[in-house]
Amino acid sequence: MEVLVVGGGPAGLAAAEVASAAGARVLVTEQKPSVGRKFLMAGKSGLNLTKDASPDELIAACGRAELAPMLRAFDAAAVQDWARGLGQEVFTGSSGRVFPVAMKGSPLLRAWLARLEAQGVEFRTRWRWLGGERFETRDGVQEVPARATVLAVGGASWSRLGSDGAWAGVLGGPLAPFRPANMGFDTDWSPYMARWAGAPVKGVALHCGGHLVEGEFVVSAGGVEGSAIYALSAPLRDAMGAEGVALELDLAPRTDAATLTRKLQRPRRKDSVSNWLRKATGLQGVKAALLREGGPLPSDPEALAARIKATPLHLTRPRPLDEAISVAGGVPFDRLDGDLMLTDRPRTFCAGEMLDWEAPTGGYLLTACIATGRWAGAAAARHAGSETGI
Repeated sequence: MEVLVVGGGPAGLAAAEVASAAGARVLVTEQKPSVGRKFLMAGKSGLNLTKDASPDELIAACGRAELAPMLRAFDAAAVQDWARGLGQEVFTGSSGRVFPVAMKGSPLLRAWLARLEAQGVEFRTRWRWLGGERFETRDGVQEVPARATVLAVGGASWSRLGSDGAWAGVLGGPLAPFRPANMGFDTDWSPYMARWAGAPVKGVALHCGGHLVEGEFVVSAGGVEGSAIYALSAPLRDAMGAEGVALELDLAPRTDAATLTRKLQRPRRKDSVSNWLRKATGLQGVKAALLREGGPLPSDPEALAARIKATPLHLTRPRPLDEAISVAGGVPFDRLDGDLMLTDRPRTFCAGEMLDWEAPTGGYLLTACIATGRWAGAAAARHAGSETGI
């Protein structure tokens, strides 16, 4: 075999696509019974392919200058053209997120696999990587000599879909510790908040240190999750101490404190506190519950307005690594050259989420996985071709 690709997720499939298109004979191995399992899971919520953003914005979101060449070579526009080339039309939502019109991953994956098979790519499933070119299979240990290898073995979350992080003990060498990314957080809710489990909290701003995100999140039985929380998950995680971390909620981000104060000065008359608050500020339901969760409501209008603009929420811990949408940590870039080849293992390349980078949800993750896979696949084909003449 000329190019061996370990891992059948987006990065591995992208590597196989580019390497086979260059003329290399490619084998893709996957430890699960089928490829693209996490890709299909993402497709259940619409399959956010990319973000309609410039290469510079993509690079900034991914937080690693080392990814710049890959993201410039395969940017958001290229992702959309690639999807259309597979017969999947795309559209851009109001947030700039790009989705297939089909709003699921299975049609795109089927078309992608058909292309790979037409290019001669071979697949072996239920093959667990043991290191080097050795695999544990149902038929015993198999060895696949290859002129170049692309490792695209994922991160360490959603292990049931194949990203179990077990490769870290096989690969060896210095690795950045795995940490959850794009995850929810636990908090010690009062019994009253249990009734709001599953309720969306819309139109809020979240503050943590110098970081600010506007959007929405969801109250879970034991904490908070959802897009606005995920967008702040890295600074919240990094600020987490033994006692947890403080998050502030602005429950009325479109209204300033002075205006809220004037509205709260209206007499209550016979209204309950809940009705008076709703009539004066529009806060009700889960927002009003969160306001009360921060402690007794101040009677002074100015102090109450300040509470609405900065409702405290104490987070105790991140949700477990295996529940995280993605992970930080993995192979550090100082172990790789510009081709994403391991400097201590010639002709072995790394791609995708196993690299030490993280990005918020919104299409950045998938774009960078595919971009690094394509980059590593092209480099692997070149190195294999130096011996085969392809």
